[in-house]
Amino acid sequence: MKKVAIIFSNAPYGSNLGLEGLNIVLSMTCYIENIGFFFVGDGVLQILDYQKPNHIFSKSYFPTFKMFNLYNMHNFYLCYESLLQHGLSANVFYSLNVHICNFSNIRNQICNFDVLLNF
Repeated sequence: MKKVAIIFSNAPYGSNLGLEGLNIVLSMTCYIENIGFFFVGDGVLQILDYQKPNHIFSKSYFPTFKMFNLYNMHNFYLCYESLLQHGLSANVFYSLNVHICNFSNIRNQICNFDVLLNF
């Protein structure tokens, strides 16, 4: 079975890339068991708890990320340097159980996957 890495590197509401990535993962969960989620660059903003997309007349898709716990998916990696670049700390509450790693560790983790999809 192939191992798939989903890399979120874009902000949540600047484009539809985050939502499209999420939809692809939802469709893959029936067929692929080993999926890793990587949040780098602006992608770290995808899983912040305190999003208020209704202020820009958008619908929040963040709660869907929490659903992956039901699928027993726990491979969530968050880039520490990206957190710092956005003025966030590792102590910011994330609803998902994420592994906060430096970029070189994330790169090493990504190398263990067969397929990479960037959103």
